[in-house]
Amino acid sequence: MNMKTILCFGDSNTYGYSPLDGTRFPADVRWPGRLRILLGDEYSVVEEGCNGRTTVIIDEEEPWKCGESYLRACLNSHKPVDLLIIMLGSNDMKKQYHAAARDIASGAEKLAEIARTFLEIKQDRAPEILLISPPLIRKGISASPFGHSFSEEAVKVSEELAALYEEAAKRQGCHYLDAAGIVVPSREDHLHLTAGEHEKLAGAIAGTVREIFAPKQTQEDQEAGTE
Repeated sequence: MNMKTILCFGDSNTYGYSPLDGTRFPADVRWPGRLRILLGDEYSVVEEGCNGRTTVIIDEEEPWKCGESYLRACLNSHKPVDLLIIMLGSNDMKKQYHAAARDIASGAEKLAEIARTFLEIKQDRAPEILLISPPLIRKGISASPFGHSFSEEAVKVSEELAALYEEAAKRQGCHYLDAAGIVVPSREDHLHLTAGEHEKLAGAIAGTVREIFAPKQTQEDQEAGTE
């Protein structure tokens, strides 16, 4: 079996931002690193997490944090990519962007479409894509260390994203996972995942990855199984 390359494209919860002190969790604690350990030597897991990254929204002060602006270069650097994991949307909920849930899901969907069409050309085949709707924003975010960026409206918006991301994944032919059904943000900053939640997320993603790359049954096997 050839080694599969998995590219994890996300924000601070992919980077491994610690809600305890703002440092970065070690590689074997943050979920992409845990995923690498769980999957073993048959997989290469590439970490592309960036604090503050959005889907398609361009921040005037830090335009380089726009996911759409960086995605093609990122894909081209790491190709051939067998699986692209996209987990973005949390930063789109910042109050200065005034983005509705449907707009955020549309941005995530656009990234999936860009990745598929770009790699169909650059590596002659589309990658598998796993679209993950982001964790919820915890109530009380406005009084947290990130209250300058998030209002309580973000809590409501975050609760609307899972269904919209699932619809987007179906339209794009992507695999889908709901992070909000697996992990919860920390009590420390209401936004980022603790080490234990990174481990939970890695376990769920590892199971999905194995399903994606599980050997497909042959027609004969399928027929034999129905006899």
